[in-house]
Amino acid sequence: MKSIVDRIDEILPQTQCRRCHFDGCRPYAEAIAEGVADINQCPPGGETAIGLLAELLRVDRKPLNPAHGREEPLRIAVIIENDCIGCAKCIEACPVDAIVGAQKLMHTVIESLCTGCELCIPPCPVDCIELDPVDPPDPRFGSANSVAYREFANASRIRFEARNMRLERQRQQEAAGQQRKRAALLRLKASRAQSR
Repeated sequence: MKSIVDRIDEILPQTQCRRCHFDGCRPYAEAIAEGVADINQCPPGGETAIGLLAELLRVDRKPLNPAHGREEPLRIAVIIENDCIGCAKCIEACPVDAIVGAQKLMHTVIESLCTGCELCIPPCPVDCIELDPVDPPDPRFGSANSVAYREFANASRIRFEARNMRLERQRQQEAAGQQRKRAALLRLKASRAQSR
């Protein structure tokens, strides 16, 4: 049986946009379950998600809290490739690895993976990222209870979790490398001290 956090998280759109003031959809789901956050803090989920959350939790519906933004059609990030300097800051910011490229090379957004979170825009030093509207028929951005919407949200959640696991593995490897360097330096110092 799924936990209440899992059930709340399944309703959220998995844009990982942080407009709810949490570091992703899962932490927001945990905060809702703990009673720390309200159900109306997710602009991408909008009124549909609020309604589904209210039904699940058996609480009253409420309007979207304007302190977190407003519900509007989602847009997809597009990099103006001729202006891109290849700084890779957008790649680091993308929570679902929807941007590809390499340092000092042009970057591009994989449109079919972009959740429209907008987190890639602030770190861009040359302002070469725009948001383009998604045609309304795109099922990824339809009703929060449609099958295509849920499939896209689930795929986005998997990419977000995989990215976070990869980043944690890299942090652990870097920490282990630093620890090995410190240990080698201590052995070298001890060896030099003994030879004196």
